[in-house]
Amino acid sequence: MNSSKKLIYIANLRLPTEKAYGIQITKMCEAFASQDGLDVTLVYPFRKNLEKGDIFSYYSLKNNFKAKEVMVWDFYLPGFLNKVAFLVKNYFSAKELVKEALRENADVYYTREELVAYLLSKHNKNVVFECHRFSNKRKFFYSHFKKINLKIVAISDGLKQDLMKFGIKDSNVSVARDGVDPGEFGVLISGEKRKEIQKKLREEFFTDHNDRRRRKKIAVYIGSLYPWKGVDILIKVAEHLKDINPNYLIWIVGGSKNDVEVLKKGLHPNIVPFIYVNGAVPHKEVAKILIVADCAILTGKEDKLISAKYTSPLKMFEYMASGCPIVAQKLPSFLEVLNNQNSILVKPGDPKELADGIYKIFKSLDDYNPEEPELPERISKKAFEDVQKYSWNERAKKILTFSGFLV
Repeated sequence: MNSSKKLIYIANLRLPTEKAYGIQITKMCEAFASQDGLDVTLVYPFRKNLEKGDIFSYYSLKNNFKAKEVMVWDFYLPGFLNKVAFLVKNYFSAKELVKEALRENADVYYTREELVAYLLSKHNKNVVFECHRFSNKRKFFYSHFKKINLKIVAISDGLKQDLMKFGIKDSNVSVARDGVDPGEFGVLISGEKRKEIQKKLREEFFTDHNDRRRRKKIAVYIGSLYPWKGVDILIKVAEHLKDINPNYLIWIVGGSKNDVEVLKKGLHPNIVPFIYVNGAVPHKEVAKILIVADCAILTGKEDKLISAKYTSPLKMFEYMASGCPIVAQKLPSFLEVLNNQNSILVKPGDPKELADGIYKIFKSLDDYNPEEPELPERISKKAFEDVQKYSWNERAKKILTFSGFLV
């Protein structure tokens, strides 16, 4: 790749953000910029934002790419009218971002937004569109992309299948699942050493609650609380686990303040001591939380396409990189990465089976014998090995090769 190559990543989204897309976008810019001779600029709109700080410090990034915030029309309306406001400002900010990006005269333009990809393609630019879901509401864009043979990066096999059913050529779609920065999670820690670190970190996270700090075993879910994530099942899972051992705790980390309040309101007083919901945390805390936990939970909804076929959850790769044993529901999207060797897989929608899977980990940890590593250590080690091929750098190389910019 010669030194004159330029890549512009256009993100028509609020940055920085507590949501997972912010991690994915900025980590990909960092990974693209790590490739020899590629000059990368991230272009994104001004938005009123409760999250403070520049994106480099917020996401602990290398300062190896440029970030350009573009002033655009930003406004909010009360109630349901805010949906109208979102659509209007999304359209106008897309136009402004494209206008700004075109000034750079880049070799390739990269985006996750259909509208941005469409507007760029009208200027006969080399555009790569990263697709995160398939929707009949977006057929206008897909038809245009098919007509011009646009390069599309799909984040799952299920997503590629639906794009090809629509008529997009196989050669124009490449699957690049999401990833992780293995360096953020350090080395694989297990056995007695993990227990020592756990004890210290529990004192850090549960300073105001001795009961939680003393819990024998903790299962954690990290991520947003959107309905399609299937987190509501964890209330019933906690009910099953408390009957097995009252020293077990389900810990839910993530979600907006409103989502957390709604979930807490649905908790019966009898279950409150066995499930802890504390909302979103800075991303840099995730690695420590996954050491505090004895197992990590991955849930979804079997009847929601975005969950069953399209998602490629960042937390799945972070779980794998952390050395925390995974208990996951058997959804096709998860099974593209997980298997019986690197996780415990359970039937979707069945709280008892999910509770039993968690208990299997807990019981094995209680009976731990350093001379004969058991189930948790075995699957954690395999997951850690498997996740190495899902680094952001490997993902960037795959995408650039597919796009014709890395030979």
